[in-house]
Amino acid sequence: MRADDEIVAAAKSGDAAAWRDLYGAHAGRLLLWLEARTATGSEAPEDLAAATWLVAAERIADFNGGTSDFGGWLFGIARNHGANAWRRTGTRTRGLGALTASTNGEHPSPESSLIADEWVRQALAGLPPRERDVVACLEVLDMDVAATASALGMTAVAVRVARHRGLKRLRSAITN
Repeated sequence: MRADDEIVAAAKSGDAAAWRDLYGAHAGRLLLWLEARTATGSEAPEDLAAATWLVAAERIADFNGGTSDFGGWLFGIARNHGANAWRRTGTRTRGLGALTASTNGEHPSPESSLIADEWVRQALAGLPPRERDVVACLEVLDMDVAATASALGMTAVAVRVARHRGLKRLRSAITN
């Protein structure tokens, strides 16, 4: 069992500044990830994120680890909330929300940005759900393998395999 870092320990004791730090470190990525996973007609990603933070606040005493470990734990809570919402709606199609593509640090024009966004959505939508989630976590959200494994309820080896397969499918889609 890993020891808590200072921020997590402070959050456990109810320190509002520590919670702001954790929120600042993870909220944007969490919302983007939920937007990519949210089923059409399901709960809004913002609502799922709020429910996720509420559960994290209620269960922080059970968590052990550092700030980066907290991210994986938080994404795991969000995954469970999203899966429950998906089952409740009965809808099995996934929307890809606001995933964006970057262009070598340059600010793309609105037209090229829309084209790139649509390409990313279509490319990821063509992947099996497991590979799509792994590629989105690792490549779009820049999470590490351990946090991705924790968030998706997979082993690190399974994450690496799914990433390899997903990227291979994307490469073959580009060349075809």
